[in-house]
Amino acid sequence: MRPGTPRMLRGINDRAALDLLLEHGPLSRTRLGELTGLSKPTASQLLTRLEAAGLVVASGSSRGGPGPRAQLYAVNPRAGHVAALDVTPVRIVAAVADITGRIVGEHELRTPRRPAPDAITNVMSALEGAATAAGLDATDLLHVAIGTPGAFDPRTRRLRYARHLPGWHDPDLLDRLAEALAVPVHVENDVNLAAVAELGSGRARGVDDFVLLWVDEGLGAAVVIGGRLHGGVTGGAGEIGFLPLPGTPLVRDVRRGNAGAFQELAGGPAVLALARSLGLRATSAPAALAAAVSTPEAGDQLLATLGQRLAVGIAALVAVLDPTLVLLSGSVAWSGGEPLRAAVADELGSLAAGRPRLELAVVREGPVLTGALHTALTAARDDIFDTVRHLANPGSARPVTRRSP
Repeated sequence: MRPGTPRMLRGINDRAALDLLLEHGPLSRTRLGELTGLSKPTASQLLTRLEAAGLVVASGSSRGGPGPRAQLYAVNPRAGHVAALDVTPVRIVAAVADITGRIVGEHELRTPRRPAPDAITNVMSALEGAATAAGLDATDLLHVAIGTPGAFDPRTRRLRYARHLPGWHDPDLLDRLAEALAVPVHVENDVNLAAVAELGSGRARGVDDFVLLWVDEGLGAAVVIGGRLHGGVTGGAGEIGFLPLPGTPLVRDVRRGNAGAFQELAGGPAVLALARSLGLRATSAPAALAAAVSTPEAGDQLLATLGQRLAVGIAALVAVLDPTLVLLSGSVAWSGGEPLRAAVADELGSLAAGRPRLELAVVREGPVLTGALHTALTAARDDIFDTVRHLANPGSARPVTRRSP
């Protein structure tokens, strides 16, 4: 083994300091030295180096306490910007964030069904709208992450499991997208990104093995093993709407129908039909669950029946994966809230040999967009926070200045 070079050790210390500044906010030289274990002179040299690289800026001074105020330092928000997009069949929501994670621009593009829709044009329009709102050009971005239904097969690079997303099935789409954006781009399944959001700032922080069950109009799951998303050989790990289950007839030729037994048992249309059979009036599955929570008898029966149906599918996942945690997410799960979670837990206790924690996801405001931003920020920070490379090649990291409105 070769000992670390001084430049490499400086790079490690630089990244540790930047991560601490992101976690704690503005810090003084003394406090940063305490958190990193570096001496005051070394911490001062580190901050001088990061300030010269455009990664750190002076940010006011400390308040209170005896003695003179200390200069505070923070990560320079203009060191870089990233973008995230949440794509559905009816709209694209885009957001731009600075390198600290603060959202500085947003835009929503409605995408009504049209003959031969152009996915690239829609993505660029949504992205440019968010960039303009942030006072930037789309070319100023360091990384873009996109969440879509279904998954891109890593072998064929074609979108699978999402026939309801028109315009996204061109076999050359990913290459065309990368060429149009001219920045690194990452495309990921939307439910997987909801799990990334929970890993970053939700119930799954510090959990290495968990499953997120997305309960909405459609059913889906994200599988995290050893702290990493598991996509499977085709990217379809977690497409549990196709899961054959007791309680409903087997669905043959699921690829043609784009649905399976679990979707027929507990997907949005099945939930709505069940609610109406019990006399609950609603126009959507989430609305039906919201009504059930405040309606005795009929509502209780809907919650119990749906809890049983969901528990059957979760038990199959638990038997194979044995996770520490199962999270319920999506609009139906949130509308059902704690009563639905309790109904699922009661049934799961007698169906599953394992005993994972069953909890409601907490990232409810744009979970797909939140996960996409987290993905883009992680990639961008790994790039521009690499001071070993950038200080050896001045100019390779470029702070971005916002345009005047």
